[in-house]
Amino acid sequence: MSTSSKFLKSTALLSVLGLTLTACGDDEGGNGNGNGNGENGEEGGTITLGYIEGWTDGSSTTFLWQHILEEQGYDVEIEALGDAAPVYQGLADGDIDVYTSAWLPVTHESYLEQFGDDLEDLGSYYEGAVLTFAVPEYTDIDSIPELLDDPAAFDNRVVGIEAGSGHMDVTSNTVFPEYGLDEEFDLVESSTAAMLSELDNAIDAEEDIVVTLWRPFWAYGNWDLKDLEDPDGLLGAEETLNIVTHDGFSEEFPEVAEWMADFDLTDEQYAELEDLVVNEYDDGPEGAVEWAENNQDVIDDLIG
Repeated sequence: MSTSSKFLKSTALLSVLGLTLTACGDDEGGNGNGNGNGENGEEGGTITLGYIEGWTDGSSTTFLWQHILEEQGYDVEIEALGDAAPVYQGLADGDIDVYTSAWLPVTHESYLEQFGDDLEDLGSYYEGAVLTFAVPEYTDIDSIPELLDDPAAFDNRVVGIEAGSGHMDVTSNTVFPEYGLDEEFDLVESSTAAMLSELDNAIDAEEDIVVTLWRPFWAYGNWDLKDLEDPDGLLGAEETLNIVTHDGFSEEFPEVAEWMADFDLTDEQYAELEDLVVNEYDDGPEGAVEWAENNQDVIDDLIG
């Protein structure tokens, strides 16, 4: 299967996996999503995990937590949404219990400022996350300002991702104006899958292209890419990936909150997880199940 075909199949599968959340408040406690363990400390219950379609850091860790929680007797529902804004709105409203891939403190800063009083940050599980502009390795520039040397070589475009993402916000409002790119370049709103398809096509044709990327991300293992230097640091310093929940989650699900607070992934573990989910199983949850089987000691240590 070609890489671009895998993107299309992955996008279609994500749409299937984007289950519609059904409100089912009952008399058994919890947060209104189902049988939460609530104040009585009952085991099990229904936990809704949300992620952004096309953001494979989120889908990979969501599927992993789906597997872990189901193995421990919880019912899990999945909400796959189009960008970050409805995910954070869902958390604030209590329709989503957990978001496993909050980029902090910069990329998703605006959402924490908007909804922070209604959220809980359970802490980071990965350090060293960073936003990037990337080009093919063969492209003859090394920094973001050098894009202005020959904008036409890139069709006067920076190919972006989902409009509501933190990356697009900082690129549009900070990187473009501060480096003067807004005078020569258009920032193309797209989707992660569409951006990667354009990247794949450009590299097949050995053409220049510049895209918005981030680390960690499996794309760096699929193509020979280089990050453009950001001399003024406008894309921000290294960040962490955090698990964020709705306010009160740790009281409703104290055991799960403790597991999530203790969760930690190394570069190698993260790369294996994302590669299995995205590339081996076309963004399917089976990849997370295989990762769990390969790393059972990590899960055993986590849940005690």
